[in-house]
Amino acid sequence: MMLTGFLFLFFLTGGVFPEKNCSYQDVLNHLKLTKDNELFSMTRPVKNYKHPTRVSLEVLLYAILDVVEKDQKFIPYVWTVMRWHNEYISWDPHQFCGIDNVSLPAEMMWKPDLTIEEMTEKDKAAPTPYLTINDKGDVEIHNDMVLVSTCRMHIYQFPFDIQSCNLTFKSVIHTAKDIQLQASDNSSEATEWSREVMRTQYEWLFLNMVVTTINATDCLSQDNIIYTITMKRRSILYIINFLLPVLFFLCLDLASFMISDSGGEKLGYQVTVLLAVTVLQLILNEILPASSNRIPLIAVYCIGIFGLMFLSLLETILVMYLINKDSLYQENTADKDQSQSEECNKHGTTNFHNHHIEVNKWTHCASIYDVSTGGTPSELQSVAREGNSSKLMDEFHALEKLAEELGEIEKTLSLLLHNMKKEEKPGYWTRVAERLDRVFFIFYVTVVVNINQRNFRGYAM
Repeated sequence: MMLTGFLFLFFLTGGVFPEKNCSYQDVLNHLKLTKDNELFSMTRPVKNYKHPTRVSLEVLLYAILDVVEKDQKFIPYVWTVMRWHNEYISWDPHQFCGIDNVSLPAEMMWKPDLTIEEMTEKDKAAPTPYLTINDKGDVEIHNDMVLVSTCRMHIYQFPFDIQSCNLTFKSVIHTAKDIQLQASDNSSEATEWSREVMRTQYEWLFLNMVVTTINATDCLSQDNIIYTITMKRRSILYIINFLLPVLFFLCLDLASFMISDSGGEKLGYQVTVLLAVTVLQLILNEILPASSNRIPLIAVYCIGIFGLMFLSLLETILVMYLINKDSLYQENTADKDQSQSEECNKHGTTNFHNHHIEVNKWTHCASIYDVSTGGTPSELQSVAREGNSSKLMDEFHALEKLAEELGEIEKTLSLLLHNMKKEEKPGYWTRVAERLDRVFFIFYVTVVVNINQRNFRGYAM
């Protein structure tokens, strides 16, 4: 009778047994996992304290948010996954409708006290509120962190530098006899997966991530896992915004050699270019850290360019001083020549008048002599007048003609002297200034070429 009833029920249900209803809370009730149960949250989850807890760690780089060279800070956004075994957790999934993992609040379980050695500020991201457990007792928690960590910057080759920053994970208080760390991924896997999930890299280009596990040599030491993130700076913006302007200012200062030294325009021009390079140096000082062991190549380059421009400015001042000194000397010489010429002309005019007075005296004496020798006064007077007048007229015309010829000679000499002054070579100090300018130009170009070659070699190393 009972067999008949069983067969009847079997045919009614189509040969399918009713499915059992299961929930996650059934699993937690089976494990007696509640907030009040301190077995899971208070102590390290081992039944024998001599057994260490092995913690597996996985780290992925999600974004490079910032790199502050001045403060030597590295700010990444990373994902971390921690896995460990809890010896108090296990169940048979077949008893709970195949449930093999359960998510529960993170504060209900003990968690490894891992920290990052280079972290200087508290994690700004909110902690993950849940973790996951499975039927074998494995616990897994995912977390994302915005890290503000210290990183030793090597900016000798700035802006063509490559930086490597470390993230060292270790336990806060537990030694190797309590917690043993191991990396889930090797370097190639961590690099490949980080490139897949990378969202932003700021001004940097992510190269690779090297995973290094340092196991403790004794029970009192701690295990460390070091993730070394290597990145290369994108230098194109620094080339356009900094290096090229400095090079342009250098070309402008080099072009100042084509400006005449006689005026003050060249001096003002070079001072303006020097001030522009000074502004760029102030901008560079705000970028580079002051604690660098080696002076960056770009700083050496800027200091060299600034020094050359400063020497060029001093050379311009010296050349202008020499030219002004020579021009003052030539002006004083011209004034002396003009005063001597005027004095000579005055002396020649005085001699001409004195000669004319002597001729008149000689004529008067001759007339007196003729009277004393005899003859009637009227005859003598008429003869003397005729002879003296013709003689005086001849002398007067001769002197007048001589004066005109002297005047023509004076004009010719003045014109020749004026032409000679125009065609004469520059003075001694002007020639010295020209030679100094040529020598300094050769020195300037040579130093610029050497500075550029040294910087290119330094960046190529």
